[in-house]
Amino acid sequence: MTDITTAHTFSLAGRTVNRMGYGAMQLAGPGVFGPPQDRAAAIALLREAVASGVNHIDTSDFYGPHVTNQIIREALSPYADDLLIVTKIGAFRGDDGSWIPAPEPEDLERGVHDNLRNLGLDTLEVVNLRLTGDLHAPKEGSIERQVTALAELQRKGLVRHVGLSNATAAQVAQAQTITEIVCVQNHYNLVQRADDELVDNLAAQGIAYVPFFPLGGFTPLQSSGLSAIADRLGATPLQVALAWLLHRSPNILLIPGTKSIQHLRENLKVADLALSPDVLTELGAIAQPSVQ
Repeated sequence: MTDITTAHTFSLAGRTVNRMGYGAMQLAGPGVFGPPQDRAAAIALLREAVASGVNHIDTSDFYGPHVTNQIIREALSPYADDLLIVTKIGAFRGDDGSWIPAPEPEDLERGVHDNLRNLGLDTLEVVNLRLTGDLHAPKEGSIERQVTALAELQRKGLVRHVGLSNATAAQVAQAQTITEIVCVQNHYNLVQRADDELVDNLAAQGIAYVPFFPLGGFTPLQSSGLSAIADRLGATPLQVALAWLLHRSPNILLIPGTKSIQHLRENLKVADLALSPDVLTELGAIAQPSVQ
């Protein structure tokens, strides 16, 4: 079994978490909607992840909806003391599987209660406010009303820490005038590098950066250069892409998702994959054309 602690740890919401985590989105059915084809396999995968040292799981009650959180509860409750479950609010699902923005304070409170109920918790340790915009890119605009609503839920004891998802640097700064922000979850990977400056700024503040779509999302990363490097290292291209993120900055926490135990094990092996300075330079050249 891979020792994922070789990828080191980082402090998130006052907890020390291993930098190799798990994103639970794929535990729901096709299109992140409805139940999985094999619920028992989903439960086994979660237990394997935790047994392998994963103590940071990312989820949301709009995955399914409700399905993923209910599976997490069945698989892992009562939760280990060192397990940090991070969830997100800011959307609901239509009966047709559509994603419906839900930015109003009453929507956010409803989302918090949905997560509490389906995870079986009294308090959510970290709640990311998922901001609307494009699927892959944030959109500028004030988020004062939404963050203030979350701060009120903190005051009520329903939420312990607040993070942001799909946020701009300006929105992060605005939110920090209202409450502490413990993490930012944005689209970022080897070729999607628009957040380079934000990653570094957050690192300087000791704030976690959690890239979503670290392997490209619904269109996995593909590059002949990446494949050639992976061949030399005896790894897969996607393992190299994940390893690059671990090397990129110590505040980056990985939450690659999968519904396969074999794929989970492949992802976790990234903790042992060392990239030399020369390889990092090569990978940087692959990314360069996509810098925005």
